[in-house]
Amino acid sequence: MNKKLLGVVGLLLATLMLNPVWAQDIPEPERSATGGAQTLEDILRRQKQLEVDDSFRSQNLGNPENAPPISAPLGTRGGVSDSENWRAIRYNEIDPSTQVRGPAADVLIQDGGMPWYKLREGPVITYGGSALLAIIALLVVFYFVRGRIMIDGGPAGTTIERFKAIERFGHWLLAGSFIALALTGLLTLMGRSFLIPVIGKDAFATIAAGSKWLHNNVAWAFMIGLVLTFVMWVSHNIPNKLDWQWLKAGGGIIGSGHHPSAKKFNAGQKIVFWTVMILGFSVSLSGLSLLFPFQMPMFADTFGVINSILGTSFPTDLAPHEEMQYANIWHSIVAFIMMMAIIAHIYIGSVGMEGAFDAMGNGQVDLEWARQHHDLWVAEVEAKQGKGGSS
Repeated sequence: MNKKLLGVVGLLLATLMLNPVWAQDIPEPERSATGGAQTLEDILRRQKQLEVDDSFRSQNLGNPENAPPISAPLGTRGGVSDSENWRAIRYNEIDPSTQVRGPAADVLIQDGGMPWYKLREGPVITYGGSALLAIIALLVVFYFVRGRIMIDGGPAGTTIERFKAIERFGHWLLAGSFIALALTGLLTLMGRSFLIPVIGKDAFATIAAGSKWLHNNVAWAFMIGLVLTFVMWVSHNIPNKLDWQWLKAGGGIIGSGHHPSAKKFNAGQKIVFWTVMILGFSVSLSGLSLLFPFQMPMFADTFGVINSILGTSFPTDLAPHEEMQYANIWHSIVAFIMMMAIIAHIYIGSVGMEGAFDAMGNGQVDLEWARQHHDLWVAEVEAKQGKGGSS
């Protein structure tokens, strides 16, 4: 009995080895139910960017010779149906013309929408949202470990002017508009997934429309604030040798707690300044490209410059739809990085450090706070005034 069983098993193994295609052969999708048209399986495979044998479609373009006489019913429609015409367009088998005129009129089919949608709904939301939660959690842990940074020896009781009214206006214009843009941007990007199950489609539609309107219009205030703060503070944010000493000492926040010398802006504030300026400029350009996609396409030229410098092969012949898809993804990524930086900045300027908020609150800071964090700036101010801090 055992010999017979072993013989059967051996025969089966030999059969599989001699005919491996039996285990690998994948039957063609059954299209009889669709009259030979594509099936749901075809559509799903194409959406997943998997290889699809679409010869059954690409070769099914109709035949004008099969057209019935013009005198016959529907004879004027010829021997090619609308669906066959569109298939010919998709597979570049005809050179159609259109009476519609406009920047995107020559693009009748653009199938890059699904990869863009999957990238937007997948990695952008997942990693971007996770990064925001991570920075918030990290700051909470840092607060409980390090505690609030207090003024050594307590406040002096006298104040010195830290920022003038125009400087505070520029800061709050930039900060307030960015917060509004961040909230409306997150609603637009993530609201469909998180809010519709809670408030329903009708309520979300109203919120989404309002968020879009606010986002598009508050953007102008952000760009004005960006230019204003750059003009006012760029001269104070040029890196110098003091910055390296400040970084090595951890800014007095990490390590021994020694407060290194600094002028009006220390190295940490300079990092925030240039992060906001560079990323703010970039997010503004991509935002303008989204607002004016036909007037301000950006990525084709940008890819051309990168290719000429790095020898890469990024696409430089982009349809307006592709320009908007690239701009949307870039806009979202840069915005997430900016939000992370601003959350850390808000922490330090509020609950993280005693006396810091007063600088942008009323413009006056405690003299002892100023001497501990910006001693060289205090010396410059006192030298100009010829006296100590004013109360």
